[in-house]
Amino acid sequence: MSVPASSRRHLLRASGLAGLVVAGSAVASGSAQAAPGHPADVTRVDTVTALRALNTKPLPDGTVVLVAGHHTPADGGAMAVRWNRTSKATHNGGTVITPAKNPTTGRWHQLHTGTVDFRTFGHLDAKTPADTALDAMVNDPTIHRIEAHTDLLFTRRHLFTRSHIELDFGGHRVHTEGIEKNTHDNPFGAVLSFRGTTTDTRVEHALAAKVIELTDTFPVPDSKAFAVGQWWAVQVAPVEGGGADERELQKMVEITEIIDATHIRIGYLNGWELAAGRRLTWRRVEPVVNAHVRNMDFEGAGDDEYTGSHPVSYEYAVGCDVSGIHATGSFWPVIMRRWCTRFRTEQCSLKNPPTVEYGGAGYLTQQIYCLYGRVADCTTSNVRHLNDLTASAYCTVVNCHGDGDDAGGNPFTTHGQYEHDLLFDGNSGLMDIANSGAQWGISAKRITVRRHVCSWFTANTKITDLTLEDITVIARPTFDQAGTLTVNADGAQVRGCTAKTFAVAQRSARSTRPTVISDCSFEPPAGAVLVQTPVTAPVHFVRCTFKGVDGAILRGAGPVRFTDCTVTGADDAAPLSVGSADLRIDGGSYGNTGFEVSAVRDQSVTVTSGARFSGSNKARAFLGRAAGPGTVTWDITALNSSTTDAATAHVRIEDGTNHYAATGSRFTGGVLHLAPTALASALHTTCVEHGTRRTAMPQNGDSARTDGNLLR
Repeated sequence: MSVPASSRRHLLRASGLAGLVVAGSAVASGSAQAAPGHPADVTRVDTVTALRALNTKPLPDGTVVLVAGHHTPADGGAMAVRWNRTSKATHNGGTVITPAKNPTTGRWHQLHTGTVDFRTFGHLDAKTPADTALDAMVNDPTIHRIEAHTDLLFTRRHLFTRSHIELDFGGHRVHTEGIEKNTHDNPFGAVLSFRGTTTDTRVEHALAAKVIELTDTFPVPDSKAFAVGQWWAVQVAPVEGGGADERELQKMVEITEIIDATHIRIGYLNGWELAAGRRLTWRRVEPVVNAHVRNMDFEGAGDDEYTGSHPVSYEYAVGCDVSGIHATGSFWPVIMRRWCTRFRTEQCSLKNPPTVEYGGAGYLTQQIYCLYGRVADCTTSNVRHLNDLTASAYCTVVNCHGDGDDAGGNPFTTHGQYEHDLLFDGNSGLMDIANSGAQWGISAKRITVRRHVCSWFTANTKITDLTLEDITVIARPTFDQAGTLTVNADGAQVRGCTAKTFAVAQRSARSTRPTVISDCSFEPPAGAVLVQTPVTAPVHFVRCTFKGVDGAILRGAGPVRFTDCTVTGADDAAPLSVGSADLRIDGGSYGNTGFEVSAVRDQSVTVTSGARFSGSNKARAFLGRAAGPGTVTWDITALNSSTTDAATAHVRIEDGTNHYAATGSRFTGGVLHLAPTALASALHTTCVEHGTRRTAMPQNGDSARTDGNLLR
């Protein structure tokens, strides 16, 4: 039926379809005459059912019809459609509608500007599956934006190779009850899975020479096999003798320049040196580009790898962003990525996944072999991981917060598959870096974490050049009552951090920069190992505060240096036990504590720059040694040591072999005990001893000099 022009104009304004009608009346398939015989007439029907019932025989090709709603007028499914007499397209109830008599040819095609709504397919709620509508829209190259304005139900797992499309669910709930079964161990079996295409084009070769770190230039057998703008997945063979998946290079990279006949440039500064003889494999891919998913309230279904559901995955993808997905009960990662680059995951969340015990399940987001990603403003509750960066580089994680991590997993993690140049900024939740096991290499490089709050933080595997700034670790009785912060002594820089228990470990020695812990505060439990046995690298504490120290242990052989530190012992605390081959104390204040070298090896102790000892301790000695076999060399200069306990020794040497020298120092109260039988050489001169008793002191001779002091 036709309507008057005034009523027609009102309908067009009300439905928002005026522009589509104009477009539809001007464009036709194979004909310049798209409009009906009387261009002023536009047909109107109430529903899709009424549209399908129209007698199409008298309609000119290109006739435009306004549909007031899908099931009922004004139900949100309003659209404009155009009659294509020769079309044989498959009916889908939204963008392609076949007359009820199902003719061989002749279809109604929805008119749109590239944005299509699930309601035009009749999906006004989550009562019926919307999978067919989803496939129809995503696989239509004329559609670039898909919108949902109601809750939806999906019961299939969709795999798309489509680029340049955006799916915006408008914050509505997506249900997945009754979804088809997934395959085994398949985190890419998402409701929405976007995957690029891998080609059969491969290049394999062994490196004739070393490929240096931080180069974007790579040798190839013949650069003619590559072209600028192509994308290739490149990986190096596993490390010989290492884990099955231990590879330093595994990324999807863009070819940015053909340098010469045997060299190409890629859009990535390689993070690890590759030795001559290592084998590279290049595989050309055609990635999905700019496929975005936004604003979904996702409700998972199922509680295992087969029945569980999750919303989004990407593989071989470039520039694919996700934002505003809030999931409950998602089994696999809410956003799963592999072989991806240049992406954003923002303002997403996950609560209460079915499991936090099954490997790979219960994450908010995981990135494998990824580059240039940003994860920001995300939250989780009771999950395994908020964010996992595996074999990834140049990514940032900002303002993300995980709670309920007592029995689950640490919100922030990396696998240890040679991640590098990652930044974590302003987050909260447990953190565990490069600690998934030897299968992947337990290695990482140049990881920076700043302004982070948690109750447990461990980074004690092969992590090179770790930088921590303003990390706060607060003990939590429901998880780690020790409030532990642990780092690897391989170029670690720890600045302005607070923890209860702090420990330095060592699993690697790749860095050229020193391990320095500065301006930090710790409160270790009794007997805590501050420097672990494997540590051979120098460890330097600068302006740090240690409270309540009781028998802390410096067990590693590497040099340990305290500069201007404040160390306060607990009541009747044991001194620090030192296994370091070289202990240096420069300045600082040490109250009710002290240092006892273990003498398990030859050791040297240097105290200088106005260091101040005071109070007493359980051993009744500020500086002493155990009866180990090692020779200990003592160099004391400008020490200020005082005690009100008459039995406390400033220095007590009575075992083993020692070389002792003290000059320019002040001793107040207490005793000096330098047993002659334990001294191979001794120099004690230009010191002030105020009320200090000498309970043992060598006589002057060829190997001893103890005069020239001021005794008061």
